[in-house]
Amino acid sequence: MAASPGRIFGREPSVILGAVAITVQFVSAFLINVSADTQTRINALVAAIIGFAVAYAVKDEGTFAAFVGLGQAALALAMNLGLHWSGDKQAAFMALFTLIGQFWLVRDRVTAPVSKEALRLAA
Repeated sequence: MAASPGRIFGREPSVILGAVAITVQFVSAFLINVSADTQTRINALVAAIIGFAVAYAVKDEGTFAAFVGLGQAALALAMNLGLHWSGDKQAAFMALFTLIGQFWLVRDRVTAPVSKEALRLAA
């Protein structure tokens, strides 16, 4: 039996997936030390995937989460293509954009896939 998004992410899909995005961005920038172009690709891809994953995982307003992810992906591309920022600077700013986007903008506007009562009963 496949696990539903509600069982995997519980009440905070935006926060959990946002933390995953930040982790991937920082690992690629500071531990693996990839080039600025590769970091741009990673940031853009992670932002878009997380936006769509949150959109899939929540009950309503998923479209908003997808647009926030696409906006973050566009910012990632602009940071390298227009501003020519280094990989570590891109990762730091993408972490800030993810915090603002997923933790503040999206989290308050979407409904978790499971209620508090259902989560309590499952535990």
